[in-house]
Order: sequence, then structure tokens, then C-alpha cells
Amino acid sequence: MAVIVPFESPSGASIDALIELVAADMERVNSTILARTGSEVTLIPEVANHLISSGGKRLRPMLTLAMAQLSGYSGDGHIKLAASVEFMHTATLLHDDVVDESELRRGKLSARMLWGNEASVLVGDFLLGQAFRMMVEVGSLRALDILSSAAATIAEGEVMQLAAAKNTATTEDEYLAVIRGKTAELFAAACEVGPVLANRPKAEQTACRSVGMNLGIAFQLVDDVLDYGGKSAKLGKNIGDDFREGKITLPVVLAFRRGNDSERAFWVRALERGQIGDGDLEHAIGLMAKHRALEDTMNRAQHYGAMAVDALALFPSSPMKTALEQVVAFCLARSH
Repeated sequence: MAVIVPFESPSGASIDALIELVAADMERVNSTILARTGSEVTLIPEVANHLISSGGKRLRPMLTLAMAQLSGYSGDGHIKLAASVEFMHTATLLHDDVVDESELRRGKLSARMLWGNEASVLVGDFLLGQAFRMMVEVGSLRALDILSSAAATIAEGEVMQLAAAKNTATTEDEYLAVIRGKTAELFAAACEVGPVLANRPKAEQTACRSVGMNLGIAFQLVDDVLDYGGKSAKLGKNIGDDFREGKITLPVVLAFRRGNDSERAFWVRALERGQIGDGDLEHAIGLMAKHRALEDTMNRAQHYGAMAVDALALFPSSPMKTALEQVVAFCLARSH
């Protein structure tokens, strides 16, 4: 049995306005990315460009550019910081796929499947190194502090996820702590560095960080739902990958907590012991429907989305503010 979770985009749920507003800056970011993935070690640009050119939305660097514009920044440091953010994100994806033993990334074979685990890890390290070089070149000690702290927090989140992996006793608070570190921290840092470069008041810097943090949590929670209720072609991965990999995500936490003894025994067998048979994914989705786990995870995502929009309220009306509000709606409504 399959659960259809409604993901039609309501009016205003689009990133088109944001893409248009940052288009000129994004061209410069893309040029910077291409230049900085160059290396005489031919494997490095091969592996890096496989992922960088694979059709990601580049949402995180776009948010860096957007917040710099929203803050009235007039220099060009935001270009290198946006490229740094994308390199950090790409590095974590390369590392993630090795840890998760993922075969697909954005609908294509993952780098580890084409070049092996060693190359994926080392090219990820190269990209992190390049990211830090660009941060230093920008010359803002505070921006360097924000992004380097984010790198450490993301790694902590990854290790926390490793500790929680296959552990059905994981609580909702513990899971939210994982995704704050693993996913939301980079969104938060990407949003915070713009007003920092523009020397805006602390309240505005904090508001931008709050937009990113809450958007990042909402983004990940929607991802969790899509793994059980999305469409494979649009997801860029197979439905049920999280289930097959034994990942404990919020829909699992809710369904496990609300289930009876035999249902909990099913989750333990499937996720902790990895004993997954035919029809188990369908059974898992059925249990989530029974206990409203997908629905309630989406409700949580909408709550964090609302907090992101509220954080934007500090700023006066502008096309960029409207575009950012639409980005939040898009992240909640996306079906890919």
C-alpha cells in the first residue's frame, strides 16, 4: 500500500524569483566554482564536477547571495563565501555517500560507485580545503568563524547520526539535534554571513541565521517524508532508501513510539537487524499512515517554515524578502 502525501505547489511556492534576483551573482559564483575545482590531479575535477554539475538547485549559495543583497552589501566577498558554502555542501555529500554506501545521488550513480570510496573522501577533503582558502581571501574573521564553526558542527551532526543509526530508541529531540547539526547548520551559516559582511546590526545577523536554521530543519523533515511518500524520478534516489539503509528519521521515530509491541518488533527487525523482506517497505508505509507519522512530520516542517518566515519580518518589504518567503513555501511544497 502506498501513501500519497499532497505536495502540490501552492501559489507562491517557487524559487524562480530568487533565481532571477541572484542570477548575475550566481554566474560569478559558478565561474568561481569551476576555477577552484581545477587541479593538475585529473581525478579531482572529474569527481568534483560529476557532483557539482549534476543538477542540484544550489539553494545554499543562493541564500548567501540573497542575504547579502537583503542586507545591502555592495562588495564582492559574498561571491567567494557562496562558493565556499557550495564546496562545503558538496564535500559533505561526497562523504555522506561513502558513510551511507549510497548508490545514487540526484538520480545518477554516486561518485563512490564510479571512482571508489577513497577518491570520494579525498576529493571531499580537497573541496573543504578550497572552501577555507576562499574564506580567508575574503578577509572577514567573523565570516570565517561562522563557516568554520559550521564545518565542525556538521561533522558532529554526522557522528551523532552514526551513533543514532539503526537505534529505534532514538527520541524526537535526539533526532532534531542530529538534523540541526547535519543539515540546518549550513543553511544557518550560509544565511548569516551576508549581513556580517554588510556590517548590519546584530539583530539582523541573528534574524538571518534564524531564517536559515529553521528553513534547514523544515527542508530535512520534508526530505524524510519524501523518502516514504515521494516519487522516485523526482527524488533523485529510490523511494525507501532511508528504510533500506536502516536510517532512523522522524517518521520512523513517530511510528515506533506510537506503535504496539508487534509493530515495534517489526521496526527493530527491519532497521536494527537489517532483516528486510518483500513487502516490508509497504508495511512500513502502512504503519506510518496508521499513526499519522508522515502527516505529523509535515506539520512539524510547516512549524519550522513558519518560524523562518517570522524571522524575515524584521526586514522591510522588498522583492528579495518576498522571494525568500516563497523559498520557504517551495521547500515545504516540493515533490523532488
